[in-house]
Amino acid sequence: MKNGKKPTLAQKKFLQDTGLDSEKWLIVKDTPEEMVIVSKIALQRRSGKTKTIRKAKK
Repeated sequence: MKNGKKPTLAQKKFLQDTGLDSEKWLIVKDTPEEMVIVSKIALQRRSGKTKTIRKAKK
């Protein structure tokens, strides 16, 4: 099971831009290439499956 951290303001804005509600997701890993997140609901169900979002190269 993965433990996540609350997103920072910049991470919240990125999640909003990708169409996700930042209040429902926790950040597991954030690198310049990708962000790995886990749903708060998934942690309550003890499944803890993560989702990877690729960041666009600028």
